Amino acid sequence: MLANLSDVLIPAMRGKYCVGHFNVINLEMARGVISAAEEAGAPVVLGIEESQLEICPLDEFAAFVVPMARKASVPVVVHFDRGQTFVRCIDALKQGFTSVNFDCSRDILEVNKARVAEMSRTAHAFGATVEAELGVTPEAKELEFADAAGLSLTDPEQVAEYVQSTDVDALAISVGTAHGEYLKTPEIDYDRIRKISETARIPLVLHGGSGLSDSMVREAVGSGISKIDIFTDVNIACCQGAIQACNDGIHLVTEMIPYEVHAVHAVVSEKIRLFLMKD
Repeated sequence: MLANLSDVLIPAMRGKYCVGHFNVINLEMARGVISAAEEAGAPVVLGIEESQLEICPLDEFAAFVVPMARKASVPVVVHFDRGQTFVRCIDALKQGFTSVNFDCSRDILEVNKARVAEMSRTAHAFGATVEAELGVTPEAKELEFADAAGLSLTDPEQVAEYVQSTDVDALAISVGTAHGEYLKTPEIDYDRIRKISETARIPLVLHGGSGLSDSMVREAVGSGISKIDIFTDVNIACCQGAIQACNDGIHLVTEMIPYEVHAVHAVVSEKIRLFLMKD
């Protein structure tokens, strides 16, 4: 069933568990994610980044993901991730997306707030939700030099006023993780998550969830994270499925596709179990 972020994250925040957000760029990935969510009886977020639209155009993504979300037996949020432009975010809403992440984190604070507030007004008119970003979550290659690059962790003192002035539904925070494949183990500031959680009063989001250990995920969720974003792990799994098919002598795409779906299903199933804090 089609849902928005508030539908799935408010219960997660109250129940102290986490909803998985998995970016996908083709039908095989989407099938693997939804089948894993249905098997677990868990809500899920399916997304695509603005930077990935060269691989899978927005209208094509919406054409296969929105109907899949509608007929799923669990709540599925269709989310436009890391949107950089207002126009693209609005286009996503018009295409049937139920949520947008408008990333203004590298703007100065007052510009960030003004742009996100406008997005919230517009998206809410569509019945959709908005995820904003306060503090900059770097790319993995930037992580080691984050301070030198002027990238900032989320300031807990800014959170309450930011949430109130922007009317956002979820907040992605920068606490030590990074986008992409880690070059070294990240150092997550769990105390910062807890401080932010005390004042935010809306669900908190952790970007850069791929590659985190189980213990890191559990502590992040226990500290107040309600949504964790994953792409690299799913991307690698799909590729490994194709490699396994080739190793098994498969030379037809029609026979390779089930390998890819199964590989994505397997990794997403494990993530969902972890996010739900199940042993």
